[in-house]
Formats: sequence, C-alpha cells, structure tokens
Amino acid sequence: MLQEESDLSLIIAQIVQKLKGSNLYAQLERQAWASLQRPEIKLESLKEDIKEFFKISGWEKKLQNAVYSELSVFPLPSHPAAPPEHLKEPLVYMRKAQGSWEKRILKSLNSMCTELSIPLARKRPVGEQKELLNKWNEMGTDEPDLSLFRPVYAPKDFLEVLINLRNPNYENGDSLSFRTHLGLIQVPLKVKDIPELKELFVELGLTTGQLGIDDSTQVPPELFENEHVRIGQKVLTEQDSAAAQQYIRQGSPTALRAELWALILNISSHPEDILYYEQLKTNVIQHDLLVDSLIYKDVKLTASNDDYYFVFEDYLYQVLLCFSRDTSVLSHFAYNSASPPKSYIRGKLGLEEYAVFYPPNGVIPFHGFSMYVAPLCFLYHEPSKLYQIFREMYVRFFFRLHSISSHPSGIVSLCLLFETLLQTYLPQLFYHLREIGAQPLRISFKWMVRAFSGYLATDQLLLLWDRILGYNSLEILAGKILAAAVFAFRAVNLMEVTSLAAAEAVLADLSTLKVMPLLQIFLFATVT
Repeated sequence: MLQEESDLSLIIAQIVQKLKGSNLYAQLERQAWASLQRPEIKLESLKEDIKEFFKISGWEKKLQNAVYSELSVFPLPSHPAAPPEHLKEPLVYMRKAQGSWEKRILKSLNSMCTELSIPLARKRPVGEQKELLNKWNEMGTDEPDLSLFRPVYAPKDFLEVLINLRNPNYENGDSLSFRTHLGLIQVPLKVKDIPELKELFVELGLTTGQLGIDDSTQVPPELFENEHVRIGQKVLTEQDSAAAQQYIRQGSPTALRAELWALILNISSHPEDILYYEQLKTNVIQHDLLVDSLIYKDVKLTASNDDYYFVFEDYLYQVLLCFSRDTSVLSHFAYNSASPPKSYIRGKLGLEEYAVFYPPNGVIPFHGFSMYVAPLCFLYHEPSKLYQIFREMYVRFFFRLHSISSHPSGIVSLCLLFETLLQTYLPQLFYHLREIGAQPLRISFKWMVRAFSGYLATDQLLLLWDRILGYNSLEILAGKILAAAVFAFRAVNLMEVTSLAAAEAVLADLSTLKVMPLLQIFLFATVT
C-alpha cells in the first residue's frame, strides 16, 4: 500500500514538473492573477474561490485534459530502484538490438552522405531561401533530382532484424510455449490470447453498436447512428478528453472526427502553437538537411502514387520537413527504446560538447514514413493543426512501429501475437503457408509497420485509427487482430496457393475490406 502511494506521488510530481514548462501553466497563472480583481474572490477564502473560478470558467477541465494527456504517454510502471534505461526498455537484449539497429541506420546514412558528397546540413543561400518560401505551398510541383538517393531502410530490412532477435537467457526448448511457436519471431514475450483480448476490448463485442457496421444502409440510421452522433456532440460540448476517448471506441461520426481526435490528443490552436509552427517553417527555409531529400524521395515513392493521397503532396512536404526540425519531439525518447542519433561539428568527432542531434528531432525517416501523415490530411486542412496532430500521434503511437522493444504495443509484440493467433486459431492455414515458404508475417509486416495506411480504403483506415485512439494502444488494432482477421477472411483462397508470390497476390488489395466486421467476427466469433 505504501509502495503504491509512493509510486502515485512520484507520478504526480513528474506530471506537475512537466506541466510547469507548458503554455497551459503560464495561462493558468495569468488567469489566477486576473481573477484576484473579481468581486467574488475573497481574501479569507482565496484558495477555494480561485478553485471555483477555474471550475466555472472551464480552466479546470483544460487542466484535467492536460493531466490525462500526460498519463496517456506515461511509461509503464517499473521498480523505483530500476536504472533510467529501464524506463526506455527493461530487457537488456532488446536495448542491445535497438542499439545495433541504430548503428546500421547511421552507417547507411553516412555512406550515402560520403558517396554523394553531400553534407548532413547546410545553410541555404539567400536566393534559395526566397525561392523555397515562394513555392512553399506548391512544393509538389518541384521535381528535384532524387535518382541517387535511396531510403535508409525499408520495412523488409527491419523485419530481418526482428527475425534474428534472440534472448540469450533462453535455449530453444526451455519452455513448452516457446518451443512450439513456429513463427518467425523467436523471443519469449507474454502475449494475450483471444479470451484475454475479448475481456480487454469488450466494447468491440457483437452486442455493442459500432460505426462501420451499424451505420450501414441495411440498418435504419435512427437505431444507432443518430443517437451516437447526438452523444458525440455532447462529448464535444463537455470538452472532456477521457469521455471522448471512451466514446470513440465505438467509432467516430465523420463530421465529428477531427474535433474528437484533437480533444483526445489535447491539441488546440493557440497563437503560441501557430507561432511555433511558423518558427519550424523558418528553420526549413534557412537550412537544408540531407534527410529533406529522404523525405522528398519517400513522398514520391509512396503518397504521390496513391489514389487517395496524391492530392496532399504539398501538405506532406510541409509537415514532414517541419517535423524533422522539431526538437520537442526529442522528449519522447525518455520512454522510447531508441536513442536520437548524434552528429559532430566538423573536426570535433567524439567530443560531446560539440555533438548535436541529427536530425534535430532525432527521427530518421524510412520508406513509408510519410504514410503516417497522409490519412490525417483528410481531417485537417490548417497546416499548424495538421502538424500538431501528427506530432502527437507519432510520439504516442507510431514510433513504436519502428523501434525494437518489449512494449505490448511495440512492433515485436505485434508480430508475435499475430503469429500466435494464426497458429492457435487457424493452424491449418498457418502450417500450409509455412510449408510453402510463405510465412504469414512476411506478408503482413508491411501493413503493421504503416498501421495499414496505404492498404485500407481511407474511410476504413480512419475507423481503425478511431479505435487506436480510443484504446490508447496499437496492440489489438494496428497489428495483431486486424492482420490475423484478414488472413482468416481470405483463408479459403490462401489454402490453395503454392508459393509466397501467390499468397501475396491473394492479399495484394485490401481496399475493399470492411474493417469493423472483420475485427468483430475474428475476436468474438472465434471458438476458444
């Protein structure tokens, strides 16, 4: 009991410390001073009167939302005596694997830098700055020569690293469950089974109304959709992040989605936020980074060739170029198993006082990275708001899809549970694909790394991401359950294939799939 109280006190102290450096803290302080001029504030009951003023004026709700937002990204509980690196990743072999992977990425980046004789960063000449500023909203029309640039890595490269992950404390055969797992991921992590998932994600049950199912043309809208919209409007009126997160577990009405996501992520459009975005834009105008070309290349290879997203090419450049300069993103490395790469001022290699993070946000983009932003362009058309939403989505969720860790929402756990579910509940399909050299994970991995962006139709993808936000987790929706459900849905066709190429062809087009029926049937109609 005393330990729980101590842990709670520590969490409260850390959140208070974090909020003290925020815009909200300064605003609350100003409001508190201003309230002293109000006639209802009495000196003899000053504390209670100011509390009541904050409650009536709505500032108490804003503070609650900010605390809730901090709790949403708070690291998993750990022993108070654990060293700081355990907050990032408690398993030593995972930390070592992540470190080795980072070195490999940096080697690839530095090799490209050397081969092309291009500096990591340079200040743009004045003429170039003016030209970029003038075409800021038309960057998609610019066609720089990107033929010599290549992605630093692709999802298939990352998968090979995960396949070779091993816990040195385990020998094959040490435990029955470990010995009988025949998938590609060979690390002994605890993953949930269907009964546990049913209990955890009870709102996805067959008896609960869901947007994506109960708003179909076969169901009269007054039975579910109209009432769901009415409740959503009330949630927005209340401006309560926790209520919005609970509400969105049943899906968001299209007209309310942008506001609901912003409320859950605690994003607002204060003048300070707009100014911060403009400062990032200025940094892009003034300085050219090697990663800029990687961003251009990735957008050209992915979103520009996508029927849904090519129209947002300019937005993608703006958001991603600003993101690469945003040093506030560095704070998420406190709970990310990864570490931001460093560069050194020329001639000062190895001297820490001359080290800088490169890129400034610590995130090196890979093939498909721009697809984390693309679906958000359907919801937000004001650049600074779009930018804030993406940044928050990244530091809460997306970073886990390309970092090696033991976290339940991490890509290793996503892959392991996907394989475990298939092996347990679709054993004939799993063994058939394995025997013909078409391990299911080799097909589904690219879906998971991109949270299905670019594979599902946009309306279905947004319904999926509703649930990611609603459950504050990638654990079930972005990787495990949906990926397994897709294989279950196409099981009859997959049982007839005789090669990896044929299996990939069966699963090549997911754009016609309806996400929610697949999830519900796989979760709640599977015999356990």
